[in-house]
Amino acid sequence: MYSALMSTSERLIESTRELLWERGYVGTSPKAILERAEAGQGSMYHHFKGKPDLALAAIRRTAREMRAAAGAVLDGPGTPYERIEAYLRRERDVLRGCPVGRLTMDPDVIADDTLRAPVDETLDWLREQIAQLVEEGREQGEFAPWLDGEEIAAAVVATVQGGYVLARASGSPAAFDAGVRGLLSLLKPPKSVLR
Repeated sequence: MYSALMSTSERLIESTRELLWERGYVGTSPKAILERAEAGQGSMYHHFKGKPDLALAAIRRTAREMRAAAGAVLDGPGTPYERIEAYLRRERDVLRGCPVGRLTMDPDVIADDTLRAPVDETLDWLREQIAQLVEEGREQGEFAPWLDGEEIAAAVVATVQGGYVLARASGSPAAFDAGVRGLLSLLKPPKSVLR
């Protein structure tokens, strides 16, 4: 499953990331991690203090990767609207859900301040990035002057996370796509701005 060149600690982190996404914290047993990582019984405790320590490393990596993927689009070329549109329309495995957002529904992660911190920080970062784009768009006259950057950012994140939930519930990405189209139609700049 993993490259022979990948270290045992890397295999453990990657296995934990996948299992957290698939099963949540409680469903991610040390035995399942070791089996997926193809690692020996003592490997986890050789590299990590235990399951919480390994889960934290996995959550932090997932959060970093989400920030990098979102940042590449939000910091990319185009107008603020085009960058928000690119973020909303970027390729996702909609039916699997968001690996960070799904952690917010895991009571064991949310109850643990240490495990929850990278999740909170990532969602806060995402809202800040989008709010800045909205403010930039307002200053350039691309967005209506009454739009509040923080409120629009919250709506964008809620549309994405809620879209995952609706898509998973229906077994189809259509609900996610409909939510994205609806939000973009509400944000679409006036025609006078789209020369």
